[in-house]
Amino acid sequence: MNDLHILLLLIAAFQFKHLVADFFLQNAKMIMGREKYWHMGRALHAGVHAVFSVLVLAVFGTPLGALAALVIVEFVVHFHIDWAKARYSVDRNLQPTEACYWYAVGTDQALHQLTYLVMVWIWVGL
Repeated sequence: MNDLHILLLLIAAFQFKHLVADFFLQNAKMIMGREKYWHMGRALHAGVHAVFSVLVLAVFGTPLGALAALVIVEFVVHFHIDWAKARYSVDRNLQPTEACYWYAVGTDQALHQLTYLVMVWIWVGL
């Protein structure tokens, strides 16, 4: 397997991890009240992402120090992306029937995917 294949597998692993953590494993506690800055449900949700990222990065042989740094930064970034989307959506009382609701969801998801691309970029340089 060449380097490009490994890189694409890492990106795919992050995408699958995101699908599971962001959609299948979220519950009402993680969602309700997320517009408040310090929200334990959002922290738990970002923590789920961090745990799964540990697994992904470990499978790809990431050195422990880099793995820890990447996961901590991902936790902080994920926490803040979700908080910003929640704050924006709640302040405007956005509903799924409104275009701006979907703009917020799409922007949130795009920022998460860009986070993974940055993580992979850093990983490549290790």
